[in-house]
Amino acid sequence: MKKIEAIVRHFKLEDVKNALTEKGIHGMTVNEVRGYGRQKGHTEIYRGTEYAVDFVPKVKIEVICTDANLQTVIDTILETAQTGQIGDGKIFVTELCDAIRIRTGETGEEAL
Repeated sequence: MKKIEAIVRHFKLEDVKNALTEKGIHGMTVNEVRGYGRQKGHTEIYRGTEYAVDFVPKVKIEVICTDANLQTVIDTILETAQTGQIGDGKIFVTELCDAIRIRTGETGEEAL
């Protein structure tokens, strides 16, 4: 099993969710996050005063999938979240040793 964490722009969340659902990938966790990478934030003007926004708001999507579905999930996120501009985000993949469904006690891939 794998855990995929994708950090994407807010307005791409619905597109990613719908695309993953169409591919048969159900279930995700979403968090609003703030951070910066190569963008290094940006400046804004509020009431005539310019100020720096160091941490850019993004959305972090977490998806747990089987090894067989890994490439499908990655490709789907890449296709739907990409705008071609700096700040599109990142995808991180980590190995997941186990999952347990609390309601039934199922473990491993059966718990997904």
